[in-house]
Amino acid sequence: MSNEELQKMKDRIKVLEQKKRVLEHKVSNEARKERTRRLIQKGALLEKYLEEESMSLKDTENLLKVLANFKNKNKEYVIRQIKSLVEEEVH
Repeated sequence: MSNEELQKMKDRIKVLEQKKRVLEHKVSNEARKERTRRLIQKGALLEKYLEEESMSLKDTENLLKVLANFKNKNKEYVIRQIKSLVEEEVH
């Protein structure tokens, strides 16, 4: 293999590595955008259904802890209620 061929291969490797970095950045950026969108949607639902947009961040966190505790202690009940709501949406 000549030096010229070796240099061409090294140049090709550099180009491919750069393309890889660009694609990794794009994938990371898309994942961040999807997460941001999901968080905004969930926050909007929190305000809509709990009607507590004036609550402090700490009070909201405490409310969510209470709700999570209830959900964890009453899993079967929560699952039944969710299924019931889903069935209502279908009809």
